[in-house]
Amino acid sequence: MDKFVIRGRKKPLRGEVYISGAKNAAVAILPAALLLDGPCKIENIPDISDVRLLKDIIANLGADIEQDGKNVVGINPQNVNSWEASYDTVKYMRASYYLLGALLGKFKKAEVALPGGCDFGFRPIDQHIKGFEALGAKVSIEHGIVKMAADKLIGTQIYLDVVSVGATINLMLAAVKAEGTTIIENAAKEPYVVDVASFLNAMGANIKGAGTDVIKIKGVDILSGGASYSIIPDIMEAGTFMIAAAASGGDVMIKNVIPKHVESLTAKLIEMNIKVVEGEDWVRVIGNGPILKANIKTLPYPGFPTDLHPPVTVLLCLAEGTSTITEGVWDLRFQYVDELKRMGARIKVEGRMGLIEGACSLSGAPVKATDLRGGAAVVIAGLVADGVTEVYNVKYIDRGYEEFDVKLKGLGADIVRMSE
Repeated sequence: MDKFVIRGRKKPLRGEVYISGAKNAAVAILPAALLLDGPCKIENIPDISDVRLLKDIIANLGADIEQDGKNVVGINPQNVNSWEASYDTVKYMRASYYLLGALLGKFKKAEVALPGGCDFGFRPIDQHIKGFEALGAKVSIEHGIVKMAADKLIGTQIYLDVVSVGATINLMLAAVKAEGTTIIENAAKEPYVVDVASFLNAMGANIKGAGTDVIKIKGVDILSGGASYSIIPDIMEAGTFMIAAAASGGDVMIKNVIPKHVESLTAKLIEMNIKVVEGEDWVRVIGNGPILKANIKTLPYPGFPTDLHPPVTVLLCLAEGTSTITEGVWDLRFQYVDELKRMGARIKVEGRMGLIEGACSLSGAPVKATDLRGGAAVVIAGLVADGVTEVYNVKYIDRGYEEFDVKLKGLGADIVRMSE
């Protein structure tokens, strides 16, 4: 197993960094490709462990996968002949639940084990199941396996009780070849939802309203494929580097980013006295003085993203005064806090709110990544801490950040990957 060794000298990060394709879009678009009746090419796909694992799962179902360079994948699903994904194949990643919607849409049946992935709270799939049943599927859960079957899928109106990215995308996948029109109300608005809809439309689907709270899907008989599609830049990777630049007092140009997607973070950084300059496809972050306190609450898009909660907490630790961060999405998001406390952070958690006493003097310590974004947080803390920080469990970081250590090193960070 690998670890990161970081020598924190409070050295400002400087230079340019290129953002990879969005993890949260890629792990939905890959299963979506199973619905096609011909091959497709997916570009700007991130080279991360979650994507590599999902490609293996899809190949095991019978799809032909061709890697064309580091970030381009060709998929031909014409030989897919299985609608079963066992626990052994999906246990390491939550996004494997998109196989449910894709296989149900393709075969009118699916058997997929309940997913794994980062553990920071109970993640029910009741909204997914509610939607599948509304489309005409019979659903049961037996020995940890979700089993679904339908004689045919019929378009209908579905109201999601809670805003859910996963349920919204899964129901789009299931409905895209259903008979008639499906309307999803109270749909998630995240850019990942829009990206999946855009991919499917490029392949012949008829989806309207993605990015709003009402999505209309008119079922089609054939998704011909035969086209190339480029995934959007990763919002969370861009946000992580924006926060790292601010925390280090640096000056970083973040390239291949859609500035509108990071508006909620940009607004908070400016409020905290961080200079942010936007271009057409880049954002420049400049730490230009004392960091001011702030109060942050995570919410579904376009609110402040929950995935940037752990990294931005490090910035709040460095701010003058007392700040708060309130988690509006996941119950156990604060797992990473104990690791930051080992480094000298002064954080008190009460329920879903963290109270952060700023102006902390962080010091290097052995810490672990508790999950993907918690891992990013302790790395940023290590960059600005005095002394040496060793970050264990970097497998979580590798799930969602492509060459995180390499990109940081390119900005001047003293970080090395080592085998334990």
